[in-house]
Amino acid sequence: MATKRDYYDVLGVQRSAPKDELKKAYRKLARQYHPDVNRDADAGERFKEINEAYEVLSDDNKRSTYDQFGHAGVNNSGAGFSGFEGFGSVSDIFEEFFGGGFGAGGRRQRQGPRRGADLRYDMRIPFEEAVFGVEKDIEITRPEICGGCNGTGAEPGTASERCPTCSGSGEVRRVQQSILGSFVNVAACPNCQGAGEVITKPCQTCNGRKQVQKTRTIKVKIPAGVDNDTQIRLSGEGGPGLNGGPAGNLYVVIYVKKHDFFQRRGDDIFLDLQINVAQAALGDEVVVPTIDGEEKLLITPGTQSGVVYRLRGKGVPRLDRSGRGAHVGRGDQHVIIQVAIPHNLTDQQKKLFQELSRTLGKEVVPQQKGFLDQLKETLFGR
Repeated sequence: MATKRDYYDVLGVQRSAPKDELKKAYRKLARQYHPDVNRDADAGERFKEINEAYEVLSDDNKRSTYDQFGHAGVNNSGAGFSGFEGFGSVSDIFEEFFGGGFGAGGRRQRQGPRRGADLRYDMRIPFEEAVFGVEKDIEITRPEICGGCNGTGAEPGTASERCPTCSGSGEVRRVQQSILGSFVNVAACPNCQGAGEVITKPCQTCNGRKQVQKTRTIKVKIPAGVDNDTQIRLSGEGGPGLNGGPAGNLYVVIYVKKHDFFQRRGDDIFLDLQINVAQAALGDEVVVPTIDGEEKLLITPGTQSGVVYRLRGKGVPRLDRSGRGAHVGRGDQHVIIQVAIPHNLTDQQKKLFQELSRTLGKEVVPQQKGFLDQLKETLFGR
């Protein structure tokens, strides 16, 4: 049987070392040889030896007995070492190993102010409302602080009590034995879910949940120029905060319905306009729809399919990208001409086209660019 090492040698301190020096030496060695940190084969035994030495030397009575009689005087305590119970440095050691979150500090963090949850509301609006903006009322059901108990969860006139399971700490500790020594598992108290207190007489309004569901009507101002997936934030209109924390936000997400004939690309609006061959050949003055109402457009003689006319300032208001909600001008409306070729001609129309055909001849000319290329070049200069 191996001879036990002197406890002072185990911790590397003098026999006259004060308690704070013992604690400092213990914490340093415990961090170094903890089996979760040190993978050496003898780390587990070394860690157990360090804890055994500190359990004896940190207790004044056991240390005095050990100083007089050595290991023989503390066999019942040292040899039967049961882990971390009995001294107050355990949570400190675990905080240094795992970054805190245990003990009273962890519970205070759980009980501190917490911001409420953010909520989302999807809204579908017509094309015109997206262009010009609108103010709408929406109904939203959300959790709110219970008015019966003011968010305490307890029936008015009563108060919550300290949890008997965890004595108000909000957590429970369990010591587990293994071949590498004793380990402490710390978990939220199952009785109070980490709150440290329990409600003996729940509020009759919210049944102890501290919150109730309520439907509210909220005004939403939708700025001109919004598009699909635009998000409008309503600060403080989300879920309620906990323990005095601020409320969350409500995000209204916009979806724009398709228009019957307008199409949008950025801040510009596009319109396909069909004219007949006579209007294309001879020119004409036509009336076209815009988002502002009807507008006159002069078709020049000889207009081909794919020709684009621009109506400046008849597009979508441009939102200031700085986020201030202001507008900096408007886009344009692009009218794309489509020349309609008739296919159900009357006898008179056929006769007229035949006469026209004799004057135009039958020569065909290959084109270097197709219709789509011409359209891109007209719109984007490419």
